Amino acid sequence: MKQVKFFAILLISGVLWSCSPTTRVTGSWVNSSARGTMLSGKTVFIASLTRNMEVRTKLENALASEAALKNVKVVKSTDFFSPDFYQKSPTETTLMSKIQNSGANYILTISLINKQSETRYVPGSAGYAPYPYYGWYGGFYSYYNYWRPMFYEPGYYVTDKTYFMETNLYDMANSKLVWSAQTETVNPGSIDAFVNSYPKILINQMAKDGLLPM
Repeated sequence: MKQVKFFAILLISGVLWSCSPTTRVTGSWVNSSARGTMLSGKTVFIASLTRNMEVRTKLENALASEAALKNVKVVKSTDFFSPDFYQKSPTETTLMSKIQNSGANYILTISLINKQSETRYVPGSAGYAPYPYYGWYGGFYSYYNYWRPMFYEPGYYVTDKTYFMETNLYDMANSKLVWSAQTETVNPGSIDAFVNSYPKILINQMAKDGLLPM
């Protein structure tokens, strides 16, 4: 029974990690000259800077959906650029010219800037409750039989993975940085779990920073 319980805990933990990644904004910045800028009614070109096509597509789609709720039109790099466009690094003139042709007023980039892994030990569930009136304190054998399964229930190691993301917003008119935010995501689990939570947090932060309506 204890062994079944142990594996159940591991299974539940895995499900929680895959469904509920923990993401928080660790810092954000708004260019003083751009304060009061509102993105509602504007067009934003979204570029997820990763080679993983699945991540890029799902993340840009999720961000586009969240932005639409704030009346922001989005052009996704996955729709605008063909996969072979990234095979060779384009010149600045070529890249900016292509993005300008999309009708975008701003460019939003999302990139992974760091990843860390930390292993920690989770002890077994044996505890200490020296209450004399408990029946199993009546003798050694009853005490031993009660606690023996917990003595042998093993602890286990888990590895926490932390991803640090940076999101930047640039003005197409002058290529200047308008807004920037860094986030920390612990145990994102699956791609789907991450893209379901990250865009909401990002859009909420942009609203808090005055770029979108609350």
